[in-house]
Amino acid sequence: MLRLSLSTTCLLLLSWVHVVPGQLSVSYGMPWGNWGSTEMCPVGSYAVGFSIKVETFQGSGDDTAVNGIRLYCFDPSSKRRTTVESAVGSWGDWTAVKSCASGYLDSFMLRVESFQIGDDDTSVNNIKFTCSGTGAQLVGDGMPWGEWGHWSRKCPKGVICGLRTRVEDWQGGGDDTALNDVQFFCCN
Repeated sequence: MLRLSLSTTCLLLLSWVHVVPGQLSVSYGMPWGNWGSTEMCPVGSYAVGFSIKVETFQGSGDDTAVNGIRLYCFDPSSKRRTTVESAVGSWGDWTAVKSCASGYLDSFMLRVESFQIGDDDTSVNNIKFTCSGTGAQLVGDGMPWGEWGHWSRKCPKGVICGLRTRVEDWQGGGDDTALNDVQFFCCN
């Protein structure tokens, strides 16, 4: 039988305090591609901002729109800043960072183009977040195709501190979509 000292048990419990039950998702992401790894802000850090990797309009070429999402994490006690990202597509460039003036990211909404039946699919075109406390909205610098869906619920306790993205790999001459869906994780 494994016995743990009281101090070891307390440390194990404290390591789990950072993540609280809460995964944010929306039902209207697209099904193509594979889920990347879950990436979390360091313990004690929370997402205060984001940027997206966007491929701009390709004319007669294949458009992919959003290829990745990067969270900007901040630790209020150490003032340390870090970034995290999950799977990222091959195309486009990272946009300018959008950050909460106060508070942290606590819910999101996607702009998604639905299946185009024989035409060029792009899937996720943009993202919006709300900031805790003020409710301020941050809108990404994505593409205009598709429709805005509904807001995710807010983190039940805490704020966003991690993500996992669903990205379709290069289709070898077929129609590429890159980022298709995202899940965010909440921390206390």
